[in-house]
Amino acid sequence: MAKASFCTGFFIVAAAFAVASAPAQAETLQFKADLKPVAGTGSTGSGSLAAEYDTDSKKLTWRGSYTISTYATSASFHGPASGPRSGFVRMRNIDSPFDGTAILSPPQGAGLVAGEWTVVIRTARFPKGELIGQVVRGN
Repeated sequence: MAKASFCTGFFIVAAAFAVASAPAQAETLQFKADLKPVAGTGSTGSGSLAAEYDTDSKKLTWRGSYTISTYATSASFHGPASGPRSGFVRMRNIDSPFDGTAILSPPQGAGLVAGEWTVVIRTARFPKGELIGQVVRGN
């Protein structure tokens, strides 16, 4: 009887250790942003962005399109202006339709998942931004 109790106890401890040491399940989270004119610009531009974030590899992948009054000069994602989750990711391909990837730091990933990011499209006519959109969880 003591041998059976020992084996059962050993099995329970081994199973608990296996569960505790198993890696967390990676997720691929979906995000979206509706790109609208920046307040005060008078722009009639619009656009959209769709993104995926792999929580294991920390890779953000995005694609989108827009219509604007002139040509785009830059585009970027922005996290909070300050604090541990502040972030900035410059988009390299900015002509519509656009796409790209970036590897995020853990704080940047946390800010993205928390809904703290925006995307901004800057143009020759509006160098501070013509289109802006809040990046939110979506499907």
